Amino acid sequence: MASLTSILSGFAVGFATAYVLSGNVLRGLLAAATASGEGTMKMALVVRTDLKMGKGKAAAQCAHAAVSCYKRALYSAANQLQQWERDGQTKVVLATTEEQGLLQLASEAKKAGLIAVVVHDAGHTQVRSGTATVVGIGPGPQDLVNKVVGHLKLF
Repeated sequence: MASLTSILSGFAVGFATAYVLSGNVLRGLLAAATASGEGTMKMALVVRTDLKMGKGKAAAQCAHAAVSCYKRALYSAANQLQQWERDGQTKVVLATTEEQGLLQLASEAKKAGLIAVVVHDAGHTQVRSGTATVVGIGPGPQDLVNKVVGHLKLF
């Protein structure tokens, strides 16, 4: 009888281990955390609309901001960067109507402990050299990023 109990116990432990290693439990926990919004990471890219940049120009400026934020995160927020990558690299592109608004967002983001990078154009095409075009914020905790940019509209 004792050996049957040992066999059944071994089978139960083996089955439970295989289930956990298959990722079903981990996937369930991650899905629950994501659904609640806890632990999710986000990057925001805020474009100045007063400059009337073409779509391609705005996209290029957003790419500059995203790459710059990523590079900063590699050195100053590696754990958040890894979590953001695991979360699917969520990005949102938003609009502001003036330079002062852009610079204010960068300041607020930095005060909140977030990465914030203001992109200044080289001036080869549509805007003057040195013009602040986009601010990249994050990647950082979604709730914190939302506190800084949550009032803005989509670009």
